[in-house]
Amino acid sequence: MRIVCPRKELSPYVRYYWILKADEPFSVLTFPIGCPQLIFHRKTPLYIPEIGCCQSPFTISGQVNFPAHIQSRGDVDMIVAVFYPHTVGMFTDTSPSAFYNLEISGYDIENRRLNEVAAKILDTPDDDGAVRELEQWLLSRINPTLNLRRTGRSIEMLMRNPEVSVERLAREACLSRKQYERIFREQVGMNPKEYGRIVRFQKALWLLQRGSCNYAAMAADCGYADQSHFIREFKAFSGHTPKTLHRYCTLYSDLFANPPVLA
Repeated sequence: MRIVCPRKELSPYVRYYWILKADEPFSVLTFPIGCPQLIFHRKTPLYIPEIGCCQSPFTISGQVNFPAHIQSRGDVDMIVAVFYPHTVGMFTDTSPSAFYNLEISGYDIENRRLNEVAAKILDTPDDDGAVRELEQWLLSRINPTLNLRRTGRSIEMLMRNPEVSVERLAREACLSRKQYERIFREQVGMNPKEYGRIVRFQKALWLLQRGSCNYAAMAADCGYADQSHFIREFKAFSGHTPKTLHRYCTLYSDLFANPPVLA
């Protein structure tokens, strides 16, 4: 896997791009990472058995709340843009709530300009050239709004303090709880309470990645009610307990770790 950082103008909106080429079949356990993705398959798309879905050559991967086994029969050549939790809607002109727990074909949202860019990326054999095509289009779509900045600040608060209440987040955004939840759901793709659960899970995964094994302390650090709550939630998002997950995959928190270390 190769990681590519976005250009400076896009860095508030795009976390990174990753490029994967593989000739051999594989199956990889994945978890909710809290970040939507645009996926471009220049060869054979991937299959997700949990939802009985084969990705489209151009796929939008939304917020999910379940683990999945991503499978390939080989012949993979893909480019993925990973966005911050609240920014992808600015580029797709479609609320991320429409992608909740789904892997949909990007062609289904009927965005002509986005479809044109997808065609260019799929027809460009050079990786860096394909990323440039995508970035040129993304740059033309930048249009930050007050609500986007509000939601971004909420995400930052959740990352610092995963147990922060929705009421506190709404107050900090200068919105009623009802207004805040509506805006958050429109921009992130799920309600703030559910997204907070993903943040807690990802922080726990990050602590495990760094070698922590005191589950009671981890539960407290991540904002869980107690150790039992921590283990139950962790298993819901990963399919395994904190003690056994390392047997099935490499421990890595996409949301809390720095993605370029994967390179």
